[in-house]
Amino acid sequence: MRPRRGPSPASVASRFPAHRPWKTSMMDVLRPTLVRIGGRVYRKNLIHEQVQQQEEEEEDFYTGEGCEAVVLHTALLFLVGPSDCADEPCDAFVVEETEKGFQCRVEVPSPLYKYIIGKKGETKKRLETETRTSISIPKPGVEGEIVITGQQRGGVISARTRVDVLLDSFRKKQPFTHFLSFALNQPVIQERFLQFKEEVLEKCSQDHGVSSSLFQNPAKLHLTLGTLVLLNEQEIQRACELLQQCKEDFVDQITGGKPLTVEVAGVEYMNDDPAMMDVLYAKVHMKDGSDKLQAIADQLVERFVASGLMLREWDRVKLHATVMNTLFRKDPSGAEERSNTVTGKSSFKERESFNGRNVLKLFENFSFGEAQLDAVLLSQRYSSDASRYYGTAGQLALC
Repeated sequence: MRPRRGPSPASVASRFPAHRPWKTSMMDVLRPTLVRIGGRVYRKNLIHEQVQQQEEEEEDFYTGEGCEAVVLHTALLFLVGPSDCADEPCDAFVVEETEKGFQCRVEVPSPLYKYIIGKKGETKKRLETETRTSISIPKPGVEGEIVITGQQRGGVISARTRVDVLLDSFRKKQPFTHFLSFALNQPVIQERFLQFKEEVLEKCSQDHGVSSSLFQNPAKLHLTLGTLVLLNEQEIQRACELLQQCKEDFVDQITGGKPLTVEVAGVEYMNDDPAMMDVLYAKVHMKDGSDKLQAIADQLVERFVASGLMLREWDRVKLHATVMNTLFRKDPSGAEERSNTVTGKSSFKERESFNGRNVLKLFENFSFGEAQLDAVLLSQRYSSDASRYYGTAGQLALC
């Protein structure tokens, strides 16, 4: 049977059942939540919400043991901005007509299956009951497609839209797994960093909170461009392919096929009060004074955000190399790939800040040396390679 395109979520959302009135504030109406699905941005108008329990531990998500509260929404989704399919069927996803009705397939990383299943299968059952569909989910740990089938095309579309909203919500709560980086662990940089560490401890160790446990692992010094949640090999491959596409589209033009020579000099801090620091970082800039590094960083992040593989954290990338971080007190492996995570939860509820006033005063212009950047790396969190830098899942060579 020939495939048929499903209408936009907005055109079918009116069929979502609302079991009871739901009061919204004026701010909820004026500033609705935005949801990105399949490359499109929708605003989500909530009609009904119900709190139910969602398990967190993978080994328990079929039995319902060990759970956390989750809000499951029935929502209306409206496409944001101009669209050619405002009143016509939209190609947000494909609905196939079969001999028994209709079906829709959606690729979902296996770690997210549990959020569609729910405690003792309650979320899945509710979706199936309310949309009059059947939802087939692969076994835990087995990569594959979730298949939604039903006799009514509208029911299949309704179920698919709700699944997309759930997946979008829970993906944003996953801790990041990879990050785009430039390695700054060249021997000269490591040597100067160790000198910096020695001098700070010699001159500032009496200041509150300053200790050797704050310092980055010199082998893992790096620039972070952005973080990603890549939950299976297919998503990692997508990220690698996008890196190569970026190389062809704009990186080679910016670099001229040559490495970038940068200077790492001076220190700054992240928060407002230098007496209560959590992160101290070294500043990085192009030796020739150009904006090539900034341009590459900003355009890479723009592409990855547009692809849905990355969440936007700043309007432009802040080029910095972390040298001291209070997270290192409890996690000396250097796992702070970003100090202010957008995706996922912090590993530690409390951080003991340090007084960095003297560090700033004495080392404001400290030079960590020069480095040549020859590749953007897709680095894997909590990993190490032969050089003790992070393991690399892919890279974009600059030269």
